[in-house]
Amino acid sequence: MRRAGKIVAVILELLKKEIKPGIKTRLLNTIAEKELKKWGAEASFKGYHGYPASVCVSINEEIVHGIPGDRMLEEGDIVSLDFGAYVNGFHGDAATTVGVGKISLQAEKLLSTAEEALNLGIRKARNGLRLGDISSAIQQYVESKGFSVIREYCGHGIGRSLHEDPQVPNFGMNDTGLVLKKGMTLAIEPMVVVGNWRTRIDEKNKWTVRTADNSTAAHFEHTVAVSDGEPEILTLL
Repeated sequence: MRRAGKIVAVILELLKKEIKPGIKTRLLNTIAEKELKKWGAEASFKGYHGYPASVCVSINEEIVHGIPGDRMLEEGDIVSLDFGAYVNGFHGDAATTVGVGKISLQAEKLLSTAEEALNLGIRKARNGLRLGDISSAIQQYVESKGFSVIREYCGHGIGRSLHEDPQVPNFGMNDTGLVLKKGMTLAIEPMVVVGNWRTRIDEKNKWTVRTADNSTAAHFEHTVAVSDGEPEILTLL
């Protein structure tokens, strides 16, 4: 899984550098597929339940599962990139959200809040703690900053399959849920929104998940291995 995680981290970093006004989101998918071939890896997402691309590109009010295509990025957009790689029988999965050129102060706060919520959740991925400790850390921080966490989508176990048990909600209570054990691997992924946490799915493509109130969303994710001490982040450069 470390190799899969490294591939995800390297390719996501390359994609981030391509984010600028005027590019079509299709380019990001082309780059991701080309780089996967260089690494001898496969896309975790492409074909998964019929998903048509190798990377999810979600813009502004889109939370997850945005399909890359002919849409051009514009100054002030925020773009979430969700990407997975499969190699040697294991998956890695991570996401990040970046601004296109100059973004609003509110968008900057949203991104920094979502990223820090991920960091706080990861710190709870320790042997002997509980799943609810991760969920609670994320929710409490996000809501303290005046934002909301998405409740209808969540993180997950990951390994030989892209999505495994347990589910990792971004809301919950301390000292509840499954006891974490050394060696567990989790995809922790807070999805944070400016407005209400309710969602809707694009009626045309049946994939893209948007905020119900059209408020802006941010998404950060890492694949993490539970340990006795500091959790090991497998998708970190």
